Amino acid sequence: MFSKKMLLIIGMILFITANIIALSMLSRLSPSIGISRFAIYVIAPFQKGSTSLILFVKDFWYQYFYLVSAAEENEKLKTQLAHAFKKNNRCNELELSNDRFRKLLDFRQTIAGRVVAAEVIGRDPTVWIKTIIIDKGSKDGLEKLLPVVAPEGIVGQITEVSLNSSKVLLIIDQNSSVDGLIQRTRARGIVKGKSYGQCLFKYVLRKHDVNVNDMVVSTGLDGVFPKGLSLGYVSGIVKRVSGIFQEMTVTPHVDFERLEEVLVLLEPQVQDTPFDNKIKKNIKIKKQP
Repeated sequence: MFSKKMLLIIGMILFITANIIALSMLSRLSPSIGISRFAIYVIAPFQKGSTSLILFVKDFWYQYFYLVSAAEENEKLKTQLAHAFKKNNRCNELELSNDRFRKLLDFRQTIAGRVVAAEVIGRDPTVWIKTIIIDKGSKDGLEKLLPVVAPEGIVGQITEVSLNSSKVLLIIDQNSSVDGLIQRTRARGIVKGKSYGQCLFKYVLRKHDVNVNDMVVSTGLDGVFPKGLSLGYVSGIVKRVSGIFQEMTVTPHVDFERLEEVLVLLEPQVQDTPFDNKIKKNIKIKKQP
């Protein structure tokens, strides 16, 4: 029933106890110094061995408990380190999120009218369709064709609305088009979506001066996007031998792969056309006495 290890320990204890009792009895019963010396001479090696054995067992016992305690403390420290690492990551993510929302709030101050802040919760997995899903819907006042923007510029417009979410067609989608112009020379054209995260600036007359890195902004004449919002910059120019138009590649300032928060303009301030301004001017003149 007893293990070999247990029997060995019991045997050592009995051996040590027997040596101690024998030494004590001999020291009491021995009438002469010679016999006492002889007894010590005989028993001393055993006493030395038993003492060494006791010290070894004692050191081993303390070392065992020390290792057990060290292992437990190591596991505890690992757990604390994991919690600290997780907390640090959460703090870093909150800091980055606060920076993005601060930029969004600063951008919000430059926009007239009501807006709704939304978070990107989904993306179209296909290569040919460029859309995102945001976490705001009809219950938040969103409707189809409303413009969606970010601090870096135009994102796209809403194409589908449900109660709690909406789909946004990005300006880099081939089905998207925005009325735009070169900010430096005011050359006007249509910015259409292109694959690989870029756009084409089409129907710009050849006679207009356009350079690489020229800024492209919205005109406000398409009835969707307010005037002056950034669409991107000219990254390439193609002038064919024939034809009256030149064509440019536009790289958006918005990084659509990293886009996480957007603003939906509920009351987009669309720029009036010169014809509209003329009509309003005539109406004011007629109202004067």
